[in-house]
Amino acid sequence: MALAATVTSQSLLFPYEKWDSQVKALAGRYQTNPPCPHILLEDFVNSNVATECANEFPGPTTQAWTHYKHQNENKLGFTKRDAFPPALGRLVDELNSPEFVAWLCKLTGIDGLMADPILEGGGLHQSTRGGFLNIHADFSTHHYHKNWRRRVNLILYLNPEWEEPWGGAIELWDTQMKHCVAKYPPFLNHALIFNTDENSLHGFPDPLQCPENASRKSLALYYYTLDENASVHVRSTDYKSRPGDGIVKSALIWLDKKAVDVYSRAKARFGFSDELASKILGMFSKK
Repeated sequence: MALAATVTSQSLLFPYEKWDSQVKALAGRYQTNPPCPHILLEDFVNSNVATECANEFPGPTTQAWTHYKHQNENKLGFTKRDAFPPALGRLVDELNSPEFVAWLCKLTGIDGLMADPILEGGGLHQSTRGGFLNIHADFSTHHYHKNWRRRVNLILYLNPEWEEPWGGAIELWDTQMKHCVAKYPPFLNHALIFNTDENSLHGFPDPLQCPENASRKSLALYYYTLDENASVHVRSTDYKSRPGDGIVKSALIWLDKKAVDVYSRAKARFGFSDELASKILGMFSKK
């Protein structure tokens, strides 16, 4: 009876039977999708769960948000799992559960994936009108676990009435930064899952054009594998300029990337908080 109750509880959040029956075919698509291994899955969690999470998503004026506003991004982040509203907290716990991580291993073909209970760099993300995130490859190693190599991103979008003219579609670029290869609007209950390495260039670089009372909302979870050599090849977030950005903007993107790198290395060494990061990076950006 206890096992049956557990399965029922899980199925109320994530439809395991639905996705388990498709995982072999989805894995083939995942590995071959250009420009990097990835897949977009619609109706990812049960629809009532997605709607509830969207409805209780904290507004941008909530005190708990950390403000990331510098040359390469303008967004809000919220990683404190204990402060999440109830439905969002339950969903995070499910997507970090051993059962879900086992399914993710089958989808990606990566054995030994681990969830990150402190949601370092992930959690809730939100961008209001004018928000953006320049094209980048993500940091390679967990800031507080030097032998944790970052391998997979899962981004679940929670925008019930998003309109494409508002922008905010996540873009996947080729490794030479010549052109955008794939582009996905942030519609409700659409999940983008992709490998995380130096070739996984992604972002939404054009400022959002949504109304002042709207925002782009998502839940981001990152998964790792143990790698004793991970610290040898540490890479901070590597922002890229696009064709047509011009000399000045490209230079500012590069300079800000270097500031991020300095902070990231200090954070890993001294355990700085992200709240302090937003202030320091803002200062660098003004300089």
